[in-house]
Amino acid sequence: MNHHAIKLTGLLALVALAGCTQKPPTAPAKAAPAVAATTHQAAAATPSTRTFAPPPESSIPAGPLGDVIRQGRAIFIDTPANAKAYVGNDLSCSNCHLDAGRLANSAPLWGAYGMYPQYRKKNGHVNTFGERLQGCFKFSMNGKAPPLDSAEMVALETYAWWMAKSAPVGIELKGAGYPKQGFKPSQPPDYTRGEKVYEKNCALCHGSDGQGQQVAGRNVFPPLWGAQSFNWGAGMHQLDNAAAFIKANMPFSRGDTLSDQDAWDVAMFMDAHERPQDPRFNGSVSETRKKYHDTPMSLYGIEVNGHLLGTSTSDR
Repeated sequence: MNHHAIKLTGLLALVALAGCTQKPPTAPAKAAPAVAATTHQAAAATPSTRTFAPPPESSIPAGPLGDVIRQGRAIFIDTPANAKAYVGNDLSCSNCHLDAGRLANSAPLWGAYGMYPQYRKKNGHVNTFGERLQGCFKFSMNGKAPPLDSAEMVALETYAWWMAKSAPVGIELKGAGYPKQGFKPSQPPDYTRGEKVYEKNCALCHGSDGQGQQVAGRNVFPPLWGAQSFNWGAGMHQLDNAAAFIKANMPFSRGDTLSDQDAWDVAMFMDAHERPQDPRFNGSVSETRKKYHDTPMSLYGIEVNGHLLGTSTSDR
C-alpha cells in the first residue's frame, strides 16, 4: 500500500472546505502565455443568457460539404465503428454529449466550438478545437489522438462547425457545459449513500456491475467503470463534472430529478471504481496524482474500501 496516498476521509474534508467548486492552491501556478486580454476572453468570462438552438439534422446540405458533416455525425454517435483506429474502449462521443452533441447541459458541440482557441491548464498551452477533440480520444476514449489533418478529425470539426455556425463566437452560451453554478451538496459526497442511489436509479440501464448494455456490439448504455470505460485522465472522473452531468441528464430522459446530494453521492460511487490508467502515468500513482490530480475533485491515488485507486483496471 502506498503510504503517501491521501485517504478518502481527508479528501472528503477537502471537498467540504473547497465548497465543491474550486481546487485549493497548493503551489504557484504556471504563468499563462503573455497574451493581451481580448474581447473573446472578456466575453467568455460572463456566460450568456441567450438560448441557442442548433440547426435540425434535416438542414444538412447536399453535396461534398454535407457528406463530411454527415460523416462527422456518424463518428460522433458511433465512434468505435467509424473511428476504430483511434478508440481504445467501447464509448462513443454521444455517450456523454447527448442527442448527437445537441442537448443543452451535456457539453453540446454548439457550445464548445466557438470557445476555441482557448488556454487549458490541463496541458498548459492554447488549444485549438481540434486539439480539444484529440484530448477526448486520448482520455475519454482511452485511445490515441487522430492527426489534425485526418479524415476523422476534419469530419468531426466540420460537424461541430455546422452545429454552431449561427452561434456567437467567444461567448459562453447558456447550456454549453454542465450546470455547476451554485451546485454543491449539503454533506460531503458519500460512497455508501451513492451505492444506494445507483441501485435505485442507475443499475437498470448501466448494470449492477457498471458495465452497461450493448445491442449488436454497440453501447446502448455505456460502461461507467472498468476496462471499457473512460480512463483516469478523462474529465468525467472528476466529481464535480460527473455530479453536474448526472444532475442535469440522469436518469436518462429524466434529468434534474435527483437531488443535488444524490447526484454528488452517486458521482462519488461511480468515480470510486477502477478504470484504465491515466496515459500521463509516470510510474508512480502518488507522483502522478501530485502532478495531474492534485484536487479534491479527483479520487485518483485515493484509498477507497481498502483499494488504492489508480493501481488496477479491474472492475473493483
